[in-house]
Amino acid sequence: MSIVDNRKAFHDYFIEERFEAGIVLQGWEAKSIRAGRVQLKEAYVIVRNDEIFLFGSHISPLATASTHITPDPVRTRKLLLKSEEIKKLSAKVERSGYTLVPLNLHYQRGYIKCEIGLAKGKKQHDKRDAEKQRDTNREIQAVMKQNRR
Repeated sequence: MSIVDNRKAFHDYFIEERFEAGIVLQGWEAKSIRAGRVQLKEAYVIVRNDEIFLFGSHISPLATASTHITPDPVRTRKLLLKSEEIKKLSAKVERSGYTLVPLNLHYQRGYIKCEIGLAKGKKQHDKRDAEKQRDTNREIQAVMKQNRR
């Protein structure tokens, strides 16, 4: 069950591989995510010291957040992956010119998970081609729907 999707990632990148990672969250963050107060639009993933971190994701604190803490909406959050996967990802990012982007947040057996994608950047003409393809498919569907009547 998806919480939030990063549509901008699919517009800006070719997604080659997907990985599912756990997220280290504080209590107020989990409550805010369950309330749907999260954004992944400007977020990205980085590998540092054989660990993976999520930067730039914005989780707005609820008004009922605890009074004894000061919530930081854009703090860096650690992602949990197996060490073999982290090594594989860091090697591809360093050598092959790939980047890591968060694709979505979703629930899995009650836990909040982050799907990250190993991606290559799109050029401007690739983005235009994808948009033309989308428009063409939309027109074809409209004609087929009209012919059924």
